[in-house]
Amino acid sequence: MVSTDPLANALATIYNNEMRGRGEALIMPASKLIASVLRVMQRHGYIGEFEHIDDGRWGKLKVQLLGRINGCGAIKPRYSVKYEELLKMPDWMKRYLPSRDIGILILSTSQGVMAHTEAVKRGIGGVLIAYVY
Repeated sequence: MVSTDPLANALATIYNNEMRGRGEALIMPASKLIASVLRVMQRHGYIGEFEHIDDGRWGKLKVQLLGRINGCGAIKPRYSVKYEELLKMPDWMKRYLPSRDIGILILSTSQGVMAHTEAVKRGIGGVLIAYVY
């Protein structure tokens, strides 16, 4: 099986396990980008602990689910957003989040992967890669 977007597969796995009421999700293959996105989700309280399992190939990530995710997914195509665009609520933000203060958009910036709220505080833009609420 060849995966064209491992991040989209990982977020779909998390969402599907969350909707089935499972306590954990097993994501494979693991990558640094997926781990960074999970760290942002963990900081904002959407998931619990996660650990990397080395299986000798690509590796796996075991994620503890807390039952707090109502929706999550990868954003495709990847949109580049400037800092000024993050200050106002454009159409793409309305498309992915249900309301203004509910959920986060996850960006890949020059200073690492972070939530859109943190990017606004730092005054930087980036590329939208995922959303969660």
